[in-house]
Amino acid sequence: MTAKSRKNLLLLLAATTAGLALYNNLLARRALDARLLGRFIDLGGTKLHFLEAGNGQPLLLLHGNGASAEDFTTSGIFDRAAARYRVLAFDRPGFGMSTRPAGRPWTAAAQADLIDAAVAKLGIERYMVVGHSWGAAVALEMARRHPRSVAGVVVVAGYHYPSPRLALAISALPAVPLIGTVLRHAVLPSLVRLNWRWAMRKIFHPATIAIPFATTTRGLASRPSQLRSISAESFLMLASALFPNRRYADIAVPVGIIAGAGDQLFDAKAEALRLQSEISHSLLDIVPDAGHMVHQSSPAAILAMIDKVAALANIGDMTKHD
Repeated sequence: MTAKSRKNLLLLLAATTAGLALYNNLLARRALDARLLGRFIDLGGTKLHFLEAGNGQPLLLLHGNGASAEDFTTSGIFDRAAARYRVLAFDRPGFGMSTRPAGRPWTAAAQADLIDAAVAKLGIERYMVVGHSWGAAVALEMARRHPRSVAGVVVVAGYHYPSPRLALAISALPAVPLIGTVLRHAVLPSLVRLNWRWAMRKIFHPATIAIPFATTTRGLASRPSQLRSISAESFLMLASALFPNRRYADIAVPVGIIAGAGDQLFDAKAEALRLQSEISHSLLDIVPDAGHMVHQSSPAAILAMIDKVAALANIGDMTKHD
């Protein structure tokens, strides 16, 4: 290949990369335009977006890695819980419409402090919190770090004791500077869209895929900015797996633990049983025929656990959900 041919090839690759990046960013803007618009709160340069409804004891909902606050609207948990509680479903930093400023590691502890500060700014002094998957880690950190504010916790499909896995290392690659930027803007969005059906089958199995969630989340999860957050949280999970130091016995508030018996991402049942053994005042529910998205497949199980934890915390009206 001549020098001129190499130059032309490089120019073609650069033009193709730039074109893909522009196309993916256009789709990202469209995905945001189609979202439910809630409220924003600014804390030291981090803008958090959240949906709010209902009255009564405040209940915070925290989604997992790759999702957004709509995870709880599409499951029906948001509306059904709002009949009994004051529900606030947050876009965690870097997801949905919430920003994730660079220059600091957005660990579970950092996010716990941020969200606690957000609800304090809203005038909320005491609340319950539900966290799914990565959001479960944030919820437990909130209970540990802010015990005077947290009345109770429900963790759903939490990876409480992560171990080193190749999948985590691969998922963390887009967080690498320079090459990660190219991957996030030009390559990965298309790959995410092409493999979306496969990814949905994996996280929902053995339950059927919830079409409202799959449809709503596809455009958001393939945005370059959200892919950066996804890969960063995969890196943080990998780091915690390589340097394990998680202990939960010091959590003093009531904790409800839920896992899908058929979770294919990791052994969620074993994780739940281990967490229950460490937190003596916890409740456990292993949901049969459910996978990692157990809250989508069996929302009634999460609503029932919320009421049980609220009862232990002596808050709220204990009337059962339908």
